[in-house]
Amino acid sequence: MNNTKKHHFNADHYKNREVALLTQHGKESVLSPILKEKIGCIVTRVKGYDTDLLGTFTRDIPRAGTQIEAARKKARIGMDLSGLKLGLASEGSFGPDPFTGMLPWNVEVLIWIDNEYGIEISAVAQGKTNLVNLLTTSWEETEAFAKTAGFPQHHLIVRPEGENDPRIRKGIAEWTDLQAAFTWALEQSQNKQAFIETDMRAHANPTRMENIRVAAEELAKKLSCLCPACGTPGYSIIERLAGLPCERCGQPTHEIRAEVHGCCKCTHRVTIERSDRQYADPGHCDSCNP
Repeated sequence: MNNTKKHHFNADHYKNREVALLTQHGKESVLSPILKEKIGCIVTRVKGYDTDLLGTFTRDIPRAGTQIEAARKKARIGMDLSGLKLGLASEGSFGPDPFTGMLPWNVEVLIWIDNEYGIEISAVAQGKTNLVNLLTTSWEETEAFAKTAGFPQHHLIVRPEGENDPRIRKGIAEWTDLQAAFTWALEQSQNKQAFIETDMRAHANPTRMENIRVAAEELAKKLSCLCPACGTPGYSIIERLAGLPCERCGQPTHEIRAEVHGCCKCTHRVTIERSDRQYADPGHCDSCNP
């Protein structure tokens, strides 16, 4: 017998409910329409706290803890400042792609906290980005770099001398401002070089904002899916199991054979075997293709 307590959730549970979003980088512009359409909630932007204190992409303030911990802290601060029982936050990270290690990669995490029911639901989106930089003495090189980086739609940052110089100009979105910042950097620099990089803050980077939008779609999907055992939102894939057998020798491979769906509140779990394929290509088998 399943004694799991059934919560009184339904498809309209979050309709017209306010959720706190602490941001100073315009993330509400993509989060609000999606969550309003999909689950009916009202994203309320919370002010009164400088989120740059939690870490910056320009390396002047390092982020403390993991990406999900930073998102959780941001959501909690927004909830505390607003007095709301629902909190939402986004946190991004950048690094090399997980496949070749050669391309710049963006991972966006969204977290949803419901204090009333004691649940936390997260969603992730990731993909290629335009995290690039240039150290130069040439305006012609700067122009070419800016065009490649998607400027002026994607904003730029300029420093004198190198990537860790504390003197900085952010949010450059006009060619005249870029040229002025470039000239300023050369004048300030002992080595007569300017360091130019893409501004990865959400409002300054449409490529990153698109990943946030995709994460919001995934979050809305999770919030709309209720646990069949207890009725809590957030029922989703929590684990993928490797071991799809090789088509040639039958040995288990690293290919996914099943997905585990689970609840973020109770212990309900269901393992669903892969239906699109029964066997893995021998090229992915350690025995057939060591």
